[in-house]
Amino acid sequence: MEFLPLFTDLRNKPCLLVGGGQVALRKARLLCKAGAKLRLVAHEILPELATLCLNAGGECIRGDYGDHLLDDVFLVIAATDDEELNKRVSEACHGRHIPVNVVDNPDLCSVILPAIIDRSPLIIAVSSGGKSPVLARLMRSRLEASIPATYGRLAHLVGSFRDAVKARFADIDDRRHFWEQTLQGPIAEMVFAGKDKVASDMLSEAIAKAETSSGGEVYLIGAGPGDPDLMTFKALRLLQRADVVLYDRLVAPAIVDMCRKDAERVYVGKARADHAVPQQDINKLLVKYAKEGKKVARLKGGDPFIFGRGGEEIEELAEEKIPFQVVPGITAASGCASYSGIPLTHRDYAQSVRFVTGHLKDHSLNLPWAELVHPNQTVVFYMGLVGLPSICEQLIAHGRGADTPIAVIQQGTTPEQKVVVATLATMVDRLVDEPVRAPTLIIVGEVVSLREKLAWFELRDLAGSAV
Repeated sequence: MEFLPLFTDLRNKPCLLVGGGQVALRKARLLCKAGAKLRLVAHEILPELATLCLNAGGECIRGDYGDHLLDDVFLVIAATDDEELNKRVSEACHGRHIPVNVVDNPDLCSVILPAIIDRSPLIIAVSSGGKSPVLARLMRSRLEASIPATYGRLAHLVGSFRDAVKARFADIDDRRHFWEQTLQGPIAEMVFAGKDKVASDMLSEAIAKAETSSGGEVYLIGAGPGDPDLMTFKALRLLQRADVVLYDRLVAPAIVDMCRKDAERVYVGKARADHAVPQQDINKLLVKYAKEGKKVARLKGGDPFIFGRGGEEIEELAEEKIPFQVVPGITAASGCASYSGIPLTHRDYAQSVRFVTGHLKDHSLNLPWAELVHPNQTVVFYMGLVGLPSICEQLIAHGRGADTPIAVIQQGTTPEQKVVVATLATMVDRLVDEPVRAPTLIIVGEVVSLREKLAWFELRDLAGSAV
């Protein structure tokens, strides 16, 4: 994060604007709308800009910029086409620790003016850190279309009842849960329908009848194989609601960052033979936090019920009579195969697919090998990198052809995705020259041969398209 978003109170604060053209006019409108006391300096000033400045109680100085104009100034914006002057203003402001924005030159800025969605008092700011103002404006346009103007009235209603809710709920989590229900329920709908008085009466009644929470809840959320865009809407909604988030090694950092900023984050990562938190202790943590009345999100890579031990975790919740929800996720086999251009089934190659764990609870490879070598079948091994030599050896020994295609996929669906393709006979040696690191997924079957034609993810990346 190059720039920390901040909202600043400019009411009656002296702000200096250097420049008198169209760009300066756009910035002046923002400053005046925020209530700033504007000081404007330029040799030539557009009549509309001068009128705006004077009507807002500011002053226009026609002439040269001088560093003395920075005295007692709260914010400075340089909006001229003179690069040397803009640089001089920037250096002077940095020397005095005065926030400065130089239009279209982020290297000279200490603050950036974002694209703004104004639903006062609700304000939404979008910034690209000065890298692409056009992109920020495009994002603003998309948000503008999806956020009705009535959200401003909803914010006013909520603000008028904040003290009443604070008095009703001593616990901050209880207050937050109350507001979450209010802002997503019929009270908000009344505001959107223009029935503010009805909404106010309903909110008063809801506060009077509201009860503090008596218990927590657990959300077992499948985070998918890595790409944050593969999260479901429900997964994101519940993740945003959680007070505590337990996540493991297979959950991408970008997905963990989608939780509320004030949520407690607990790492319970597990790697092969290296459990940061043993499974039984994870189960107990879920129970503990829920009994404290908290909403708990258990983020698991892929799908919780496909080699994710989700069943073990909710068994204990069920025994303790703790409410829980399970949100399916895109399992690694589906996500990694799709992003690698390997269809798991295909009319000409495979009519069935089988998911197998690469190591059992005791880390052995005691698998039903005779069932895994059937023709026209794709076999997907989870967590099989360490046991790969045995997998290849056993499949060949039980009748699968040594020339059967096999793919090892590293960190599928992410920018670090790497796919190595070989045969059962050659894969082990191939990985010596092209090593991969966990997490990996292994796909065995004739469908792997389709990758050469269908590897869309890498092709789009090489073409420079957004992935």
